[in-house]
Amino acid sequence: MPHRRRSAFRLRDWRMRTKLAAVLVIPSVAFLVMAGVQAQSLVGRASTLGDFAAQVTVGEEITYLVHMLQQERDRTAGELPVLRASADEAGRAAMLGSLQQYRDATDDAMRALREVAEPVAEADPAWRDTYSVASQAVQQVEYIRGVMATVVLSDDTILGNYHRAIEGLLTLLAQPTPGNDRPELADAVLRYVQFARAKDSSARVRAEVYAAARDSGYSADGGARLAELRARQLTALGVFRIAATNGQVARYDEMTVNPVFAATAELEDRAIAQIAAGRLVLTGGQWWEASDNRHELLRQYEAEVLAEAVQQAQAASTTQLRQTLLLIGAIITVLLVAVLISVLVGRSLARSIRLLRSQALRIAQVELPEALARLRSVSGGVPPIEVSPAVVRSLDEIGELAEAFVAVHRSAVGVAVEQANMRRNVNAMFVNLARRSQVLVERQLELLDDLEREEGDPDQLENLFKLDHLAARMRRNDESLLVLAGTESTRRWNRPIGLGAVLLAASAEIEQYQRVRHEAVADLHVVGHAVGELVHLLAELLENATAFSRPDTVVQVMARFEGHGAVIEIADQGIGMTETALAEANAVLASPPAADVAAVERMGLFVVSHLAARHGIEVRLHGGVGGLVARIRLPGALLAAAPAPSVDPVSAPRIPGGMTAHQGGRPGPVELPVAGRRPTTVPRQTHPVRAETVLAPAAAVPAGGGGGWWSREGPSGAVPTTGVGQPAPPTVPVTAGTNARGLPMRVPMAQLSSVSQPARPEQQRPVRHDPDPDAVGGMLSKLYSGVRRAEAEETMQIPVQPSGVWNEGGPR
Repeated sequence: MPHRRRSAFRLRDWRMRTKLAAVLVIPSVAFLVMAGVQAQSLVGRASTLGDFAAQVTVGEEITYLVHMLQQERDRTAGELPVLRASADEAGRAAMLGSLQQYRDATDDAMRALREVAEPVAEADPAWRDTYSVASQAVQQVEYIRGVMATVVLSDDTILGNYHRAIEGLLTLLAQPTPGNDRPELADAVLRYVQFARAKDSSARVRAEVYAAARDSGYSADGGARLAELRARQLTALGVFRIAATNGQVARYDEMTVNPVFAATAELEDRAIAQIAAGRLVLTGGQWWEASDNRHELLRQYEAEVLAEAVQQAQAASTTQLRQTLLLIGAIITVLLVAVLISVLVGRSLARSIRLLRSQALRIAQVELPEALARLRSVSGGVPPIEVSPAVVRSLDEIGELAEAFVAVHRSAVGVAVEQANMRRNVNAMFVNLARRSQVLVERQLELLDDLEREEGDPDQLENLFKLDHLAARMRRNDESLLVLAGTESTRRWNRPIGLGAVLLAASAEIEQYQRVRHEAVADLHVVGHAVGELVHLLAELLENATAFSRPDTVVQVMARFEGHGAVIEIADQGIGMTETALAEANAVLASPPAADVAAVERMGLFVVSHLAARHGIEVRLHGGVGGLVARIRLPGALLAAAPAPSVDPVSAPRIPGGMTAHQGGRPGPVELPVAGRRPTTVPRQTHPVRAETVLAPAAAVPAGGGGGWWSREGPSGAVPTTGVGQPAPPTVPVTAGTNARGLPMRVPMAQLSSVSQPARPEQQRPVRHDPDPDAVGGMLSKLYSGVRRAEAEETMQIPVQPSGVWNEGGPR
């Protein structure tokens, strides 16, 4: 990148510290200067005054409901003595009917209060609680109305419910609080609340006098109650006059000199003065009419005082809201200017960061994975990998960071190239070693075949068989090295193979093949190109099942149709796995890991996962009863129809000892010796069984056909057999006499042509001549004695299958 002179007037060349200071400090200072001084307090004040104004406004409905309750209470107090004295139902009904108009007015006032109080109650929890108490008290009054005529209740109980309802509403009336910084609003609330209490005391005096007039006399404690009520009234009026404005006091004085008000007050004083003498100065109707006029004057004055408080509260709320909005507007204006400056500065910063982020994500998610994938997939020389230049061309820290990131990208690609070269060399070394080892193992197997054909000693022949089996297992290890190197197996087949034969071939690849039991195998065929690696996969699972279970248990193998594919289950009775280990193993089987030291330590699991992924096979391990169950799910692409019959005669599959042959998917018995049990017949010792000998008869091809298991000589022809796993005897056995034990000695290579050349359809099979019975009996006796000596040296008890199941000893 060419060097350029940094300019202080070019935003993209500013240092990162300068950009961050410009983006953060300017808006922060503007916000702190304006918002930190007044915004929070003004917003809080505006909210408080708004709630206060709403609560004071609700006071109009509250005072009206209190006035209606006072009317109903006072009227009820005068009618209760008549109700008690009346024995006529018609008179009682007429008396209750006279109260109905007051009750209806009270109900209407309560409904109006509920409509305006519900929204206010949602904003202030304290006001909502007080409103709930007052509402319940009013509901209690409604209940008292219904039982007044039917239930015997005292006058104090009935009137006490009215008193509690009015007291609750007056408490709700005094609930609004403007805050400590607005005393003038608090005085406004105090004025109308105290006047409302004075008005209520006057109404209660009216109720006492009206009840006495209707009852033609006062009760014993009537005088004491009147004195107390007059004292409350004078106290409330005194507090009101202290808190009221001069205009309000003047209007109150004018109201008191009103002729109606003055006459009622004089009448009240004379009535109270006659209490002690027990004489009445007026009737109930006269007193109610006079007191009701005074009560209406008090109600009008109360409404005026409350209206002034509402107007004052709303004005204060409106003023506070206006100041708050002006301040917020100023804050927004300053903030917009600050944001505009910040956007101009931050735009350059954001653009550089966005470009750097896009390049980083493209490298991390596209370029680098593609480069690594190319390096993993190359088989020859490593191709050149180009690294794109930095997209951020500024001279600030972000530009320097972009250049550093490109350098890191270049270094990562270089390391990946080195690893690809090293991995390619290691894979080539693995493949070379595996190929060399395979050649040596094949030569070893050929040599063992020659030795086995020439050996007559049963003990020595058994040792050769063991060496033969170990060599077959070594060949499987070589194939595992090829899997580690990412190379496909060289053992291929060009025709479909029966699944039963594939399972038998897999069993023949492991050491403890005698413990494998094929319970039920469906009549399926596997495509030829996948047979070799499927046998390898199954052999690894069978090896694991036999290695991690007790020697006296068996491993059960089952195969069945499922959907469009097939499922193979391998169940053992071993030590099992913990849930954590089982989850880790299934994770490896689901996603094959790369080849490393850990993969070599768990070679079988690594090989199974890679072989399964190569052919789309699903392998899962499940916890079984006392062991594990490996479930292999073969896709439909690996299954094929049964192949056409071969032109050459085919031989029966050679079955390992202790295994069960299957014909057409049904198990059949095979008479083989079992450790710890004397056989009924002594079988002839046969050639050791390998996977290719099991699969050969199931996939014999016509002459000239290509393909077959990999070997140095290529695929071999089919060998005619008779029976299960036994080659057909020659027409005239060629022997070299008998040895010291009485067994016939074979002549090497004397009968090779009879088993190596495939039969043709036009050739006539030779007529078989049975050997001498005495010679055969002597030979079998010698062989049986050798088997018994081997059983005495090492006895392994194999459990017999349940009733009705075919096993190595026949049906039980």
